[in-house]
Amino acid sequence: MFKFWGDGSEAVKEAVKGIAVRSTENFNWTFIFILAVVFYVYWSEIHKKNWDMVFAGLALYGVHWLYEIGNAVIAKVSGYPLWAVSNDTTSFILLIGVSWELSMMFMLAGIISLKMLPQDRNKRWFAFGKFKGIPCRLVGAISMALLFALVESFLAATGNGLKFIWVYPWWGVLPVFITTYIPFFLASNYVPDMKPKTRKIFLISEWSLVAILLVVLIPLGII
Repeated sequence: MFKFWGDGSEAVKEAVKGIAVRSTENFNWTFIFILAVVFYVYWSEIHKKNWDMVFAGLALYGVHWLYEIGNAVIAKVSGYPLWAVSNDTTSFILLIGVSWELSMMFMLAGIISLKMLPQDRNKRWFAFGKFKGIPCRLVGAISMALLFALVESFLAATGNGLKFIWVYPWWGVLPVFITTYIPFFLASNYVPDMKPKTRKIFLISEWSLVAILLVVLIPLGII
């Protein structure tokens, strides 16, 4: 039911070689429905002037894109990515490691994470005695990271590891939890409460970098 590490098998490597990035062969209309849901969520938050939610969503989604670009570059340099998605599981593959459905889920994940925090985001949990507790934003980020790592572990076990693919034997649920999902949810939980100028610099820099990398690397055939 769960898979905790990649296996580096020949079957996995062959599955990766068969992935066609940005092919429309499996395109279907769920693409449009999912996009409509994401638009509805964001415009609902904008209409209510819940800017913190919008900032949380964009902060995590930008980090997500930087990781996916990095994973695609690793695939180009080494021959194989850290993770990959198979064509038969999605309507459209954006980059070798992310399908349209997964990417849109990550566009909502930051909003979900921030909504799960207490109204007072300065609250600290697990305080006792002289210990002042742990910031709820940090606890929330770690908790969400653990949940997402376990879900990814489940996905990596589907189809004998040939649907959502972990390629390398040293890549698995623990590095995914620590190096990937914790940064994702730290972004969503902390960026909204940054000082306005700091937050603006962070988001503009993050998304400018994403845009530059996409504009440069896709035409070059690197990703």
